[in-house]
Amino acid sequence: MSSLFAVFVGGGLGAVFRFLIGKYVLFFYEGVFPLSTLIANVFSCVILALIMFKSVDFKWLNDHVILLLTVGFCGGLSTFSTYSLETFELLKNGSFGWALFNFMMSTLVCISVIYVVYRKMT
Repeated sequence: MSSLFAVFVGGGLGAVFRFLIGKYVLFFYEGVFPLSTLIANVFSCVILALIMFKSVDFKWLNDHVILLLTVGFCGGLSTFSTYSLETFELLKNGSFGWALFNFMMSTLVCISVIYVVYRKMT
């Protein structure tokens, strides 16, 4: 039961953090590109990679904390469904260039971030 609670708490915190990123980005950016989703996904990838590649070095990361941060927080923070919907909306509205840019940036940046963290941490 404590594993479920850890995921529950982490998911709630991740979702709130995702909401705050969206609100904060709106203060500085009003463009067509879905920047807040990219930021949330990249941040989630950084956290997930740090934990997965260095969890043995962090003695305070027991199984429940790892679940809270990875499945919970990163799951609540990352936004694949939002990314998919926003890309679809760009396509639907005829913004093919922005849709392709979103697809490429989200995919390449997130995978690159995980690779960089992996190289730095191992």
